[in-house]
Amino acid sequence: MPASRKLRQVVLDTETTGINPKEGHRIIEIGCVELINRRLTQNRFHVYINPEREIDAGAIEVHGITNEFLRDKPKFADVVDDFLAFAKGAELIIHNAPFDVGFLNHELGLLKHNAGNIEAQCGVLDTLAYARKKHPGARNSLDALCKRYGIDNSHRELHGALLDAEILADVYLLMTGGQFSLLDEHDGEGAAQQVIVRLAADRAPLKVISCSDEELEAHEQRLAKIAKASGGNCVWQQ
Repeated sequence: MPASRKLRQVVLDTETTGINPKEGHRIIEIGCVELINRRLTQNRFHVYINPEREIDAGAIEVHGITNEFLRDKPKFADVVDDFLAFAKGAELIIHNAPFDVGFLNHELGLLKHNAGNIEAQCGVLDTLAYARKKHPGARNSLDALCKRYGIDNSHRELHGALLDAEILADVYLLMTGGQFSLLDEHDGEGAAQQVIVRLAADRAPLKVISCSDEELEAHEQRLAKIAKASGGNCVWQQ
């Protein structure tokens, strides 16, 4: 990737009045965080939205956002241009993307917005689909992935769009960053845990130091000794 080219991704989550936009349910919160070249920046987009309808009781139990709280909040039409300006051209990182994309497209359709649908403005990566391929047969909810990757989400008592986007950003970076554990294929308590070390957004790129020919030769000799002692079972040579 050329030094001047930036990979921009937006990790997104929404909260809604219910589970199906076809039944008239609406978005009530959008939370986004920005990644530039896989580094979390301080750039955020967060808004609560008056859905112009009542919230289902079951939905309130999930996110804790009440009808009273949203009465003086802007409508989707008031925030859509700011949201699209933030997201346009980025790759959206979303857990269970069909849900959020479906609601966003429903809102754009209600407005007959000239943006069309969200996929015309952004790429979309579904981390739930990615996790199911990476960990087939395992639980792949956001909470389950936090446990698997050693991410502390104890402060997540209720769902919230911005908080969940921040957590998902950590999950995504670890999940797509290679093997996180020597016991990666296991999902039990014995698996080693990855500890997140988040680099500051303004930190200079890390310096890459290559080994010398002498160091490489010494390394190969050491691996040969391990292979001999283990009967040919040196994992670093497989």
